[in-house]
Amino acid sequence: QFELVESGGALVQPGGSLRLSCEAPGFTTDYKAGGWFRQAPGKEREVVACIDRNDGATYYADSVKGRFSISRASANMTIYLQMDGLTPDDTAVYYCAIDRSYWNLRFNDYGHTATYGQGTQVTVSS
Repeated sequence: QFELVESGGALVQPGGSLRLSCEAPGFTTDYKAGGWFRQAPGKEREVVACIDRNDGATYYADSVKGRFSISRASANMTIYLQMDGLTPDDTAVYYCAIDRSYWNLRFNDYGHTATYGQGTQVTVSS
């Protein structure tokens, strides 16, 4: 299996920005879907954004639309999540994920087939 490594999580003030990175050695033509999930204390894990490596299609949860942006660097198989306008509601552990199916990630990994990293903590607080 693949080992995904996230980085970039930190403590940031409301209104601030962070950029998360994920080294994803399996993010290739075969495992073409990449995404970011998050889990806040006491809540279910939820999909934040996902991207199809082959055609660039993207999806964003309504709660982050217009503030977050997912991208990928094909050359080094890295997935990024640019987060702007952060609020305390964005506080969570953020997980990178890859999968063969974009639609599986898009629908919150309903098939439970995604591969996840260990997560990186994002805390938004003044």
